[in-house]
Amino acid sequence: MFRLDGQVAIVTGASTGIGRMVAGGLAEAGCALVMAARRPAPLEAAAAEVRALGGRVTALACDVRDPDHAPRLVARAREEFGRLDGVVLNAGAMAIGPAEQEDLDAFRDVLEVNLVAPMALAREAVAAMDGGGWVITMSSILGRRAGTGAGVAAYTASKGAVEQLTRELARQWAPRGVRVNAIAPGFFPTALNAPLVADPARLQALIARTPLGRAGEPRDVTGLAVFLASPAAGFVTGHVLACDGGMEVW
Repeated sequence: MFRLDGQVAIVTGASTGIGRMVAGGLAEAGCALVMAARRPAPLEAAAAEVRALGGRVTALACDVRDPDHAPRLVARAREEFGRLDGVVLNAGAMAIGPAEQEDLDAFRDVLEVNLVAPMALAREAVAAMDGGGWVITMSSILGRRAGTGAGVAAYTASKGAVEQLTRELARQWAPRGVRVNAIAPGFFPTALNAPLVADPARLQALIARTPLGRAGEPRDVTGLAVFLASPAAGFVTGHVLACDGGMEVW
């Protein structure tokens, strides 16, 4: 029930961090992948790593800010593999600073990357899913909790919106046989959040807020993504599943 043999999926933000972790997990479970990210060199390196695991992978460098990224990715999936079953909407951006000094252009950019672009690709992907499929959006512990430190107003706003979008898409697309769920990670060491934990004291504070007492590891999020993409989750839709070591219980 947890195998993905014969399935094809798109993963955005797949060159590093959680996107790279999820891509590896899906490939190991038998899913063919279109891996997408903005920077070609890191993307090709990540795709080579997944191929080394035995995965069938094609890589397409694109910026999710570009209006044509969604049709390009869906077309690549169908050209290379003949079908599309799922999409992981992982590409993300963050702006750090006090809200009273927020650069509104930067605020809009975070919303464009974290909310508008996932909607654009989800819409395009679902139209290409013949006979049903699945969508995984990427939220965060900061989609349900306020941030700490300097401030991440745009990021928290975008992730809260992603969670509500997940519920609404699940409602609308259930008759099409498409399941839509979100993953809300806690602290995983990634390039995106590196500026937030550059201070060792802040890193330790994050670990201290995690009941399991450690940062997230690749297996923690890959197992959850494989579950949501697999037949084992065939009756699961409209949910936001926390992957945070218990951080949400505080």
